[in-house]
Amino acid sequence: MPIFEITGNKLKPVEQKNFSLEKELQNLIEENLETVFNCRLVATEFSTGAQHAGRIDSLALSEEDNPVIIEYKKVESSELINQSLFYLHWIQDHKGDFEIAAQKALGSEIQVDWSSVRVICIAPNYKKYDLHAVQVMGANIELWKYRLFTNHSLYLEEVFHNTKTAVATVVTDKNPVMVEAGKKAAQVRATAIYSFEEHLEGKPKQIQELIYNIREFVMGLDASIEEVPKKLYVAYKASQNIVCMEAKNKSIKLFVKLKPSDVLNPPASFRDVSNIGHYGTGDVEFVIVTLNEFEEVKQFIELAYNKLGG
Repeated sequence: MPIFEITGNKLKPVEQKNFSLEKELQNLIEENLETVFNCRLVATEFSTGAQHAGRIDSLALSEEDNPVIIEYKKVESSELINQSLFYLHWIQDHKGDFEIAAQKALGSEIQVDWSSVRVICIAPNYKKYDLHAVQVMGANIELWKYRLFTNHSLYLEEVFHNTKTAVATVVTDKNPVMVEAGKKAAQVRATAIYSFEEHLEGKPKQIQELIYNIREFVMGLDASIEEVPKKLYVAYKASQNIVCMEAKNKSIKLFVKLKPSDVLNPPASFRDVSNIGHYGTGDVEFVIVTLNEFEEVKQFIELAYNKLGG
């Protein structure tokens, strides 16, 4: 579907173009990592050493302190996914190297959370065979498609996100590097998976009902929103977290990805937590007990979703 420029009451299609060099795409994303993926840059063109003889385009740390690998291509290429899965395997065997790089770039207090490694591929398109391959790998891999336009606009769309562990035997006839990377990812995720149901356990009926209502509303904003259960909270995210839900026995805390100044006419449940340590991500907290209180908060969750570009 083309993008149209509105002039008065007329629509004019905006012409597409591409980057002259792949490095231009990489530099643009790295300069805007927080805006696009809410990640902090750890290193660019990170060497994997003489034995592996590779360079990871971008290494980053997510908003939840998980390692992030980002690889780019300005043309459709299966090599992009092969490289990304190779680097996923590499980083699991070289955690110390990543931690040293992260602490050097972001400060010695950084603590890396290895419960998940995020792999992001960015290209103008993907072949159907590549889409099928990543579906069976079991790796936490995201395929993002980009479009560059002559009016200096960049469009990014997530076309695939796999967070499920797959059976490795499905891909026995595939590239051995991809197979091994898939096995490694499956082993890691098997020890670090939490479920939505765990956050319901032991909670009173009223709180459980409230949890389900929150889940239904947030997931209903967009089919692309992903539910990511963590040990102490449940995150709801698109390219980055929109809201994090921390369920207690007597209340639910919602941490929304907004600035406190974005919350006009705040309800009684509101609190500015920009300078207060807390689980989940977001500088705005709402502590709710009833469905009526949640009704007052819905507009701010939707605002956070819209501010992230949907």
